[in-house]
Parts: sequence; structure tokens; C-alpha cells
Amino acid sequence: MKVRSFGAAFVLLAAAGGLLVASGALDVRLAWRGNEALAVDWFGRGQETQGAQPAAKPFWKTQPPAAEAAPPQGAPPSFADLAERVSRGVVNIQTSKTVTGQEFPRVFEEFFFGGPPEERFQQREHKVPSLGSGFVISSDGYIVTNNHVVEDVDSIKVAFSDGSPEAEATIVGRDPKTDIALIRVKTDKVLFALPLGDSEKVRPGDWVVAIGNPFGLEHTVTAGIVSAKHRVIGQGSYDDFIQTDAAINPGNSGGPLINLAGEVIGINTAINPRANTIGFAVPVNMAKEVLPQLEATGHVTRGWLGVVIQRITPELSKEFGLADDKGALVSKVMPDGPAAKAGIERGDVIVEFNGQPIADWNELPRQVALTPVDQKVPVVLVRQGKRKTVTAMVAKLEEPETQEVAKAETTGPAAFGLRVQNVTQELAEQLGLDDASGVVVTAVAPGSPAEEAGIHRGDVILEVDRYAVKNTAQLREKLEEADEGTLLLVKRGDATLFIPLKRVPGQ
Repeated sequence: MKVRSFGAAFVLLAAAGGLLVASGALDVRLAWRGNEALAVDWFGRGQETQGAQPAAKPFWKTQPPAAEAAPPQGAPPSFADLAERVSRGVVNIQTSKTVTGQEFPRVFEEFFFGGPPEERFQQREHKVPSLGSGFVISSDGYIVTNNHVVEDVDSIKVAFSDGSPEAEATIVGRDPKTDIALIRVKTDKVLFALPLGDSEKVRPGDWVVAIGNPFGLEHTVTAGIVSAKHRVIGQGSYDDFIQTDAAINPGNSGGPLINLAGEVIGINTAINPRANTIGFAVPVNMAKEVLPQLEATGHVTRGWLGVVIQRITPELSKEFGLADDKGALVSKVMPDGPAAKAGIERGDVIVEFNGQPIADWNELPRQVALTPVDQKVPVVLVRQGKRKTVTAMVAKLEEPETQEVAKAETTGPAAFGLRVQNVTQELAEQLGLDDASGVVVTAVAPGSPAEEAGIHRGDVILEVDRYAVKNTAQLREKLEEADEGTLLLVKRGDATLFIPLKRVPGQ
């Protein structure tokens, strides 16, 4: 009985399959010994969804060929196939710019061997060549490189790995803040473009390959791993580098950092000159954010909030009564800026911007920069231990950039190793102060708490524990009340900083 039931079921399945094949709903092709053999997709994967609206298509290549999409697992036995495949999309960039000055050999020769004095020291123009790297992102000639590779140059020539004649390139757009530039060559040839991957998916320990033009050695291939992510190396407000131990040298700038699927996940940009295994690449996701603007307008327009911020250290977290050290501490609010108009105050801790949590302080400038100008956004902050939400209208960031980044440091008089004096009118003018009030630091004792805190000679102490101090008497009174330590507000140049100052036990 069971056999009959199974046979009947098989007949029904066969009949249903025959109907699907006859109707064209199911494509089954079988082959043998070298002919075509395709797997059957029972669930419709790979077929277009009827009625779905296509997403806006970027002008760069987004995906490698299907056969190359899946990276090998584990350590590859060789990078040769990958290097051969992607090298077609990597270019060498040769630039030249004119500078004015005397070349030393010429000066030496003319000084000792004659020539009229007026000609001897005459300034002359000469060409200075430079080298860099780049990679093609679209078959019609768009190429990505570093801004510092093409900044202020007179000519740009691009050389391809296949031996094609060098092509002249023009600058489409530059963004100094992220060190990204977009250039273009005009050619009748269809160029091989490298797909841009997703740098957020990259993990420390992943294999990567760097290809470029170090020291003029064309199409050099090096391999290594991603050493770390989200590195801040002091290049600006938008630092967010991928660190790699793949060898990067002068001339690699602008070249691609590639994963095993053949996708660009970073733009090689900087090195640590004291080590040959520490290089840094701009994440490709950051490039994706600026490339459309560079292609459309040649520059990047960024949002501006109008605050000076600093990192929250464990000491600052304790002073402000915070649960953790997440967020960005506001140490200054620009007058008439978006933050001031929204009611943000000095001492507030911004923990969320436009729905995005701010875990680390340097995430805030990037989030603000990506926000369209004139857009109203919610800003969640912590003020005196309580969460508060305000609405800010993001303005346009003008040059020079006024959204400064303040470094967390520390200060404090005698028990803290400080020598101070009242700010006089003359000192106020020298220090660029609005009025002759406050206390200026005239000396810091070596090895003192003030020196440990990072207080500098010339710092102006404005507040102690959130109370304004106008003279040395008020400062002394407030510091004497501090048992274990205190929180100072210090003006240094154009910046203002909150600085926790610890008292040495027994003093």
C-alpha cells in the first residue's frame, strides 16, 4: 500500500513539473561532459521583483562579477589571481607643478663662477614632478585619488597597467577635509572599473591587498590584514581611518585597499613614518558620501552646528555625574550659531544627533557634516544629569572651519602647582580677551598636579566648579573648598576647555 501511495505521489509531482516546464515558469537544462549544466532555482532567487522601484544608481561600479563576488575563506594560497584581476583598474598618477625659487646648484655655480649680481639672485620658475596612485570607478573615465596628490598641480597624467598611452586628466572635484579627489580622463576606450565595497563590514583581521605606485615602482602589490578601524590620527575633524599592515609607502597615496572579493574598501592615504607596517586608508563609505557632490558641483557642502567639543574622560564623567563616557562634551557654543539658537549650553553632553547615538565624541562632527543644510534635527543632550531634547536647524559650514575640536587637558593655584595673577587690561589685549577679568596662569610647577593635568602658562581660568572667577581671591577661595579636586573652565587661545584638576593627597 505504501509503495502505491509513493508511486502515485511521484506521478503527481512529475506531472506538476511537466506543466511548469511547459509553461516556461521553470527552466531546467541538463548537460553532460562539457555542455551547459545549470542548477534549478526553486525559490526565484536572482529574478527581478515585478513592480519594484529601482534605487538611485550611483555613477561608480558597485558589484564585482557574480563569479568573483564570493571571497575565499581562510588564508588564500596566493593573491596572484586577485592582483591580476584588479590591477586593470588601478592607475599611476604623474603630476607637475610650477614653483618659483633658486635651485641650490645654480646659485652655487653663479656665485662662485660669475654672472651679474642682478641675474645671480634672480628667481626662476621650474617644474616639480610628483607621483601618486588612483583607481577607476566608472568605465567612462572617473578616477578616485587623494586630494593631496592633485592639489595645486598644473598637469595630471594617468598611466594604465595594460600599456595604453598616458591620458591627460582633469580635476572634477576635491575635498581637502577627507583628502578625497575625483578626476576624469577622456578616452574612447571602455575602462575597467573597480567596484566599491562596504567598509563597515570590514573587520580587524580581514585580508586586504594594496596596489599603487610607491617610489615610482608601478603597480606594486602588497598584502596584509586590517589592523584596526576608526583610527583618529590628527588629520582633521573627520578622521575615521582604516589601519592596515599591508605595506604602504610614498606614491601609494590615492590607491585602493582591496578585499578578497576584489572590492575597494579604502583609499590609501597616510603612513606612520616611524614604521613600515602602519598605514591608513580612508574608508570607502566616506568616499561614497562625498563623491556625488564632487561629481555634481566640484566641492562638498557640509552642515554646521556651531559648537566646540571635547572627549569625555573618566574624570570628566565623574565631575559631570555621567553614567559613562559616551557622548561629546560641549566646551564652547558659537554666538548666534545653530546650537546657541537651539538652547545648547556649555557643559551639555550631546549623546544623540538626528536619531544617531553619539558613542564617541568625534562621531558628532561627521554626523553633523552629513546633515543637509537648513534641516531641523533633534539633539538629545544631558544637562546636570537629566536628558533633554532640543531642535537645531543645521547651517552651512563656512571656511575657515569654525567647528573646532578641543583637546581634553587639565589645570589649577599653589597646592596644585600654579602661579597666577589677575588679568590686566594690557594682558587682556595680549591674550585677545573681551574684558580685563579672570585669572591668568603665569607658571606651572614641574611634576605638579597642574602640569599632569596639562595646564599651560598663559591659560586663563574662567570658572571653578561652574562658578565664574573674576580674580585670584575668588580662585583661591574656590580651590580651597575642593577636597579631592575640582573642575576648571580654561580659555586657551580661541578655545575653551573643561579640565578636571586633582588634588594630591595630604595637600
